[in-house]
Order: sequence, then C-alpha cells, then structure tokens
Amino acid sequence: MASKKSSSSSSSSSAPSSSSNGSSSVMFGLVWLGCVLYAIAFCTYYAWKIRMRAIDDVGSVIHEFDPYFNYRATEYLYEHGSKKFFTWFDYMVWYPLGRPVGSTIYPGMQFTAVYLKRYLFPETWTLNDVCCYMPTWFGAFASMIVGCIAYEATLAQNTNMHIGTWIIDIVKGRRTNPPVKPTATNVIGGFQSPSVEIGIFAMGLMAVVPAHLMRSVGGGFDNESVAVSAMTMTFYLWVRSLRNDAPLSWVFGILAGFAYFYMVAAWGGYVFVINIIGVHAAFLVLAGRFSTKCYLSYTLFYAIGTCLAIQVPVVGWAPLKSLEQLGPGLVFLGYQALQFVEVMKRKHKLSRMQTWKLRIQVGLVGLLIIVALVMVVAPSGYFGPISSRVRGLFVKHTKTGNPLVDSVAEHQPASSKAYYQYLHNICLLAPLGFLSVMVNLSDASSFLLVYGTFAYFFSHKMVRLILLTAPIGSTLGGIALGRMFVWCMTQLWGGPFGVSVASTTTRTTAIPTASLVDPTTKSKKTKKSKRNQVVHEKSSFEGFAKLKEAVDTASNSSEGIIVKRTVSVILLIVMYISAGSFTRYCWSLSQSLSNPTIIQKGRTRDGGMVTIDDYREAYW
Repeated sequence: MASKKSSSSSSSSSAPSSSSNGSSSVMFGLVWLGCVLYAIAFCTYYAWKIRMRAIDDVGSVIHEFDPYFNYRATEYLYEHGSKKFFTWFDYMVWYPLGRPVGSTIYPGMQFTAVYLKRYLFPETWTLNDVCCYMPTWFGAFASMIVGCIAYEATLAQNTNMHIGTWIIDIVKGRRTNPPVKPTATNVIGGFQSPSVEIGIFAMGLMAVVPAHLMRSVGGGFDNESVAVSAMTMTFYLWVRSLRNDAPLSWVFGILAGFAYFYMVAAWGGYVFVINIIGVHAAFLVLAGRFSTKCYLSYTLFYAIGTCLAIQVPVVGWAPLKSLEQLGPGLVFLGYQALQFVEVMKRKHKLSRMQTWKLRIQVGLVGLLIIVALVMVVAPSGYFGPISSRVRGLFVKHTKTGNPLVDSVAEHQPASSKAYYQYLHNICLLAPLGFLSVMVNLSDASSFLLVYGTFAYFFSHKMVRLILLTAPIGSTLGGIALGRMFVWCMTQLWGGPFGVSVASTTTRTTAIPTASLVDPTTKSKKTKKSKRNQVVHEKSSFEGFAKLKEAVDTASNSSEGIIVKRTVSVILLIVMYISAGSFTRYCWSLSQSLSNPTIIQKGRTRDGGMVTIDDYREAYW
C-alpha cells in the first residue's frame, strides 16, 4: 500500500512539472517566432531602404543609358500593346540604321513594369516612377528568396549525410538514405532551428551585399535588377523539389519550370541558370543519387521550362540549337534512359551486374542515335555557334572576335580586389559555409556546392559576373554565421527549450545498456550472432570512437563548459563588430553605386551642395 501511495504521489507531482514545461516551451516558441518575424521584416526594410538612396537624393530618375533604353521600350509597350511591341522597329536608335526592338530584347522587365502600372498603380504613379522603384522591390524580394534557399538547404532532412558517405556509396554502388539526424529542433509551427536563423543571416547578407546592390539600386532599370530575383526563385524551387522525405516534392519542379521561363524573358543570363541545374542533375547521377524523385523533378523542369522559353522571340529555338544550351538537353535524354533502366530493373528484378549491362546497352544505342542525328542535321547549319559572350569566358576577353564584347571593361577577368570590394566579409565566410555543406550533405544541399564552384569560376573569368556570386555567397555566409550563432546561444542558454546540452547528454547516456536487454533474450543468443558481433567490433573505428567519447566527456565537464561559454562570448562580440563594419561599408559603397551619371553633384566656394541636371533636362 505504501509503495502504491508513493508511486501515485510521484506521478501527481510530475504532472504539474510536465505541464509547466509544456507551457514554457510554447511561450519560448512564441517569443522566438516574434523575433524571427521582426528580423525578416527588418532585413526586408533594410534591403529596400539601402536601394532608395538615389531616389531620396535626386528623385525618380532613370540611371545610365541602358536603363533609359529599357524605359523607352516599356513606354512603347504601355502605349501600343504587346502585338505592336513585338513588331516595333525603332528608327530613333542606332541612327541611321535603326533596330527591331521588340524581337531583339528580353521583354520580361518591360511586361512586369506595364503590369504593375496598369493593375497596381493605375493613377497614383507614373510609369517612370514604377520603373525607378522596381529595382528596390525586386532587390528586397531576392533577399527573401536567398533566405529561403539557405533555410531549405539546412533542414534536418537535407543534412543527414556527408561527403564521405557519398564516396562510400559510389564505391559500393548503392544509394543510402540514413535517418534524419537530431541536429535540428522544431521550435513552433514546424519551423526548425538552426535553419531559420541561417535563413535570416543569409537574407541579411543578401540585403546589403554590394555585388547585388550594383545592379539593383533605385533608378537602375536594367535587366539584372529583375533577373536576380527570377534566378534565385528558380534555384529555390529546384532545391525544394529535391527535399528528402517528401514524396510530392517533384511538384516544385513544375514551378521551377515556370520560374525559369520568367528568367528567360528577363535576361540573357538564363543560359547560366539552365546549365547550372543541368550540371547538378548530372552530378547527382555521378554521385549515385539518381532516383525517381530526381527524374521527375528534372524532367518536368526541363520540359516545361524549355517549351516556354522558345516562346520568347529573342530566344526562339536557341535552347535546342545553341551549343552552350545543348548540355542540359543531353542530361534530359540521359535521365530518360536511366529511368527506363530502373523500370526494367524493378520489373525483371535484375542483379547489379545485369543492371550495369543493360545501362551500357541502352547508353550505346542512345549514343549511336544521337551521333546519327548530328551527322544528318549538322551540315545544314542547324547548330548555332557559341556566342561571343560565352566564348569570352574561356579565351582572353579581347580576342572573342566581337568588337562590342572586346571593348567593354566589364568583360575583363576579376581580381581579388574586385571580390573584396563587392563581397567584403563574405569572402571569409563563404568558404566556411562551403565546408559546412560538405559535412551536412543531401541531394538538395549539394546544389550549393555546384553553384558555388561554377559561380566563382565564371566570375573569375568576367568581372561583370560577380553579380552571380551574390546569392550563393550570401547563402554560404549565412550558413556559417547561423550555425555559429546558434552554437553560441546554445552554450550560453542551453537548447531551444532551455535544456542545457550537458544535462541532455547525461540523461541520454546515463541509462546503462545492460538494463535495456531482457535477460531471457540475452541467454538465447546464438553463436552466429556472437561471431557477427565480434566481426562488427573489429571493423569499427574504435580509436575514433574513443577519441570522440573523450572529447565529449571533457567538453561536458565543468571546465569544458566554462571554456565553451567563453569562446561563445568572444565569437558573439566578433560577429557584432564585424556586422557593424560590414553594414557601414555597404552603406558607404551604396552611395557611389547610386549616383546617376546623367546628374552630377558639386560644391560651391562656400561649401554648399548644388545639383547639375542639365543633361537630364535636355531629354525632356
């Protein structure tokens, strides 16, 4: 009776404590969510405000010459409609030759401006105002999408492997999907930590990084100001379509195809987007990660995106004829062959050797068909040459054969000074994020490795393409900062629910293993199981396991906790100081990036500021 009373009293006393823990967890989750929403709103406002400096200083003025050409095309589209726009021959440009504008430009930005003017700002704003403000809106939107990419790539289900696991799978010819590691915590509403913090840091970096500012300041009505948002949206949807443990994630491959269509309509840099995704799809095959999910995602993305891309007049049939765009098409055909082999493997239950034999046979047949088609259509001039801009990425920028490309300073190779000027502290943070992705790998997060590698290569060849490093640099930098920030906060205040790491480890490891084994089951072990156990023990990395156990024990001791908390405080102070210097640098550089050449400022003898806008007035 006494034992029953004691057990009942202990259970009744534990009930209030569990309910109090639950209420405190909910309270912490709500506070955490409020801080997250405030941080997102702050970064969005900051991204918009830093791009408004030109408009705040000189008003709604279109910058430079290309933006003025784009505005003139937008004005014609708004006044005459799309039908006349696509057949418009402007005799006022390239005088006395003229130019067929509607069929030779990427009209996505113009259509976007006209849509905003007609349906969102019909009377209150002029078309000039809409065109001046568009870069600021799309700059803030691109910052949000970069945060989404960082969040998606660091979810627990997308960080459950490392590069060593992939190498072992390639050698053994298998595709493993380990269980999700308990490296993240669902705080509230399904949002995971540290993924949310990583996304916020990436968003904050993208909001102010000069590599993005140089093409998205207010008044800079240029194609890149809209195209970066379309590019990041395409990349996010592609990464989202590869999420692990999501059976219907391939649906996002369809959405990625539509986002790619907008990218094609906005900027000629769509060639980079389609090739990066194609290279990543091929990389997944080489890494042994091909699956039905990858097949559906890439097939739907490429089919929908290409069918829509050829509808853009300036593009036409280039995706199926241009040499620099045929690579993703070959990957698409390879995916069809691989999926056919996988279907036959499941249907006939083929062994590994039989599967490889079938792959070789299907590959040889497909190769012969492709070679035959090329031999038939190549003599007729079906395939177009590599464009001069792409050729400039592999030869010296003054020897492409195109005088227009050879004479532009933006096409020269980038220097280390240029990287630091436009990326600043991200140059130090991005490599750390790159290494973090390598040890937290998945089909989705591996895209960051491919994107980072090729973005650095192409930007090194052409300084203008440093713009392409802004999204991936901010993403990798956000990963490094977010993981460091969460680690520091965990050492100081414990886990997300206020439970210290040391106590959690003690509770989970204090339970003896022998107490979990049933004595009757233990006595029934066979000699075969004992023999397997001995082999397993011999094949394990006992030295590394013991070393890891010793490090964990030392770090969870009282002295280790003090050391970790001291390091955490130092890291937080360094992060705060670095963030302040980075922000001040970006604001100072934004001033020079926001000065339109058509309006100049000067000082009088008494120190007063004057604005010289004679050139702008001459346009009216």
